[in-house]
Amino acid sequence: MKPVKAKKYLGQHFLKDNNLAQEITNLLNKEHQNIVEIGPGMGILTKFLITKKINLKLIEIDLESITYLKSNFEMNEKNIIHGDFLKTDIKSYFNQKISIIGNFPYNISSQILFKVYENKDLIDEVVGMFQKEVAERISSTTGKKRGILSVLIQVFYKVEYCLTISENSFNPPPKVKSAVIKLTRNRRRKLDCNEKLFKQIIKSAYNQRRKTLRNALKSFNLKMNDEINHLLTLRAEKLSVEDFIKITKSVC
Repeated sequence: MKPVKAKKYLGQHFLKDNNLAQEITNLLNKEHQNIVEIGPGMGILTKFLITKKINLKLIEIDLESITYLKSNFEMNEKNIIHGDFLKTDIKSYFNQKISIIGNFPYNISSQILFKVYENKDLIDEVVGMFQKEVAERISSTTGKKRGILSVLIQVFYKVEYCLTISENSFNPPPKVKSAVIKLTRNRRRKLDCNEKLFKQIIKSAYNQRRKTLRNALKSFNLKMNDEINHLLTLRAEKLSVEDFIKITKSVC
């Protein structure tokens, strides 16, 4: 069957380096049995995944890709979900922990991570291809590259920057470098503070990131002590996840 034509509106850039594809799939925890691949395209990751003893499901929005996958990999109909991952109720397909892998479309990669955060009790692991700039931001624990999504993900996941990928490894080549990061669920089951308030604190801090937290968070009624007073003299980029939790717990 002829190759799938990359569709710009879907943000498709097909990885073409088999050695890299194998290296990426090998980043998955070998003990995990339920694997979901997002946007398999022409299956360069899929062909290595199907050699593993796993329960594999593919989520693909492109019908041409689905036809190609069925033809080339003899995929069972039950293993392919035709749809948009962002609109898919993954809890309706799985009642056990899952790992997610994929060469994610860069135009929705942040939205994918927000969905991972929302399903953190189900998703144990993510191995994903991102725009290099996004990968650096999500994996940064302090500094100017860090943002709202970085903090939210790092609350519940250990983030590792694994690989930098050249533009020439894709067809068509993107205009930016890419990177693979790995998210591994940590032991924190829930926050020991109000999670909704925690997100509000982070958003306020980073939406006014040039201000000290004393000014960025002045709309919140904070119960002061020496530790909180010190944190409020800093900017958002200097705080750890635990620092944000302390501030949230100090809201009256």
